[in-house]
Amino acid sequence: MANWVTGKVIEAKFWTDSLFSLVINAPIKPFTAGQYAKLALEIDGERIQRAYSYVNAPSDNRLEFYFVIVPNGKLSPKLAQLQSGDELQITDEATGFFVLDEIPECKNLWMLSTGTAIGPFLSILQEGIGLERFEKMVLLHAVRYEKDLSYLPLMKKLEQRYQGKLQIVTVVSREQCEGSLYGRVPALIESQALENAVGIPLTPETCHVMLCGNPEMVKDTRETLKNTRGMVKHLRRKPGHISSEQYW
Repeated sequence: MANWVTGKVIEAKFWTDSLFSLVINAPIKPFTAGQYAKLALEIDGERIQRAYSYVNAPSDNRLEFYFVIVPNGKLSPKLAQLQSGDELQITDEATGFFVLDEIPECKNLWMLSTGTAIGPFLSILQEGIGLERFEKMVLLHAVRYEKDLSYLPLMKKLEQRYQGKLQIVTVVSREQCEGSLYGRVPALIESQALENAVGIPLTPETCHVMLCGNPEMVKDTRETLKNTRGMVKHLRRKPGHISSEQYW
């Protein structure tokens, strides 16, 4: 059974009409970068809960979560109404295996995300522990519109922090934007446009791919990597080249 504790909102940030972040303070147990917790509100006498990944580093006690408002959703529209000082419920213990300890040895790490699924990668990169074993890292954030690149300033700061070891790629699927690739992630892999932009060959001999996002993107990208690069899903009992986490 989950142990619920009370968290207090210390900051609410609206990026667009449908994207927002909450920063909260809560007495949680230590977690590993890449993991998620469950957040909940009491609505009409019922606890409505959903899982959300930490955006902040585990060493940062300002707990940050990134949300999209789901039209007619039970929880996200209510979370969007919270302001500084409001309370919500959070599980004190995080869970999930989308963490660096589960990634096998490789030369280059690719972190591919869509929408709010950028969160786990920002947590991993802000914490910075366990990354020394990779020669190069690629962080990709795919969104529909340029305005949805909420955390681009942070991504650029992280790129500077890692001094050439980390490359940032943004992908926009519904409008042409200077500085971003255009289209869907699977198509950019199949055409080699992503590799050409980064300058790192996407091969099973040298790379591991972490996928985090909507189920369609995860499924299609995994299939593309399998069919065009010979990459297979990573399992503890059978090491592979692709680790994934779906976001609903």
